[in-house]
Parts: sequence; C-alpha cells; structure tokens
Amino acid sequence: MTTGQRGRPRSFDRLTALEQATMAFWENGYETTSVSDLTRAMGISAPSLYAAFGDKKALFEEVVEAYAVSYGSYGGRAFEEEPTARGALGRMLREAADVFTDPSHPRGCLMISAAANCSNPEVEQVLRERRARNLLSFEERIRRGVDAGELPADADAGALARLYGAVLQGMSQQSRDGATRAELEAVAEAAMRFWPPPTAR
Repeated sequence: MTTGQRGRPRSFDRLTALEQATMAFWENGYETTSVSDLTRAMGISAPSLYAAFGDKKALFEEVVEAYAVSYGSYGGRAFEEEPTARGALGRMLREAADVFTDPSHPRGCLMISAAANCSNPEVEQVLRERRARNLLSFEERIRRGVDAGELPADADAGALARLYGAVLQGMSQQSRDGATRAELEAVAEAAMRFWPPPTAR
C-alpha cells in the first residue's frame, strides 16, 4: 500500500482561481453561474475544480469568506477606526459608494447581488446569516453611541441599523443599475441627515 499525494501536482494557482470564481459569482449571481461558467472563468477543468474546491456550493462559500476579508472589508475598517457611531456608519456608506462602482470588478455587493433568484436554501441561508451579522454589528455600534451620549437615550438602535442596512443594499442595486460613485455618495450623505442629534449635555 502506498501513501502520500496521489496524481499530478496542481497545475494552477489556487488563489488566482478563487479570485476568478469570485468575479464570476459577483457578476452573475450564484444561481445562474454554472460549473462550466466557473471552469471557463478559472481556466481549469471540472475535475480540477472539484478536487481543489469541492462542489459549486463549497466553492461559493469559500468565495464569500474571501470576499468578506477583501472587497467587503471596508465596513469593518470603518467600525474599528472611526471614534463615533455616526462617523463609522457614514464612512461605511461613502466607501461602499467607491467599492460598488469600482470599474476593476463587478458592480455592487457580491453578498447582496449573488442572492438574486437563488433557489438553493443552504446558499440563501449562508448569505442571509452574513447580512444578519452585518445588521447586528450596525446595531451594536449604534448602541455604543447611545451609551456614549452621541445619540438620544431613546434612539431606536435596531431601527437605525435596519435603515442604514436598507440604504446599503439599495446602493448596491442602484450601482448595478448604473448609478455613479458621485450619485451614491449623495445618497450616503442624504442618509446621514437622518442621524439623530446628540444628547444635549
């Protein structure tokens, strides 16, 4: 009985192939991106795809993880670096306007657009949970702002989180419909005018 690696070494760069799969899913969504679309975009055969990434769903889940720490990381940075809740949410929306319209990749947010017309309940659940975690992070940051006196004590953190989540999702769709960066930045600025005034001291 022999041990060790079987077959020939992988003849493609895995990270490059993952990036190419990201572009395909981002552009076309999960449902309408076929395995043949993926192998064509990635420049590999179907057996190589299955050997390296598993099935289409497993590949997509890896794409989502990679997207979250690369193209989708602007929100986390804003929340970590901005000293106020208003600053964090405003920066997130402004940077989303940039990312969503960047000509170097498909428009919008992969985790929003990839869910369109998806009939796979497991994939839908993965994306739904991601979006729910984002909303929870918005709410937690807003609550900290309430505790710090940045917002009135009776500010509804949950409703505000959903408001800015809806703005973000709408910006993603509008970018795919052709909205420019300047137009989306104007949306972001308009949304921040709904921010509750700070508590009077």
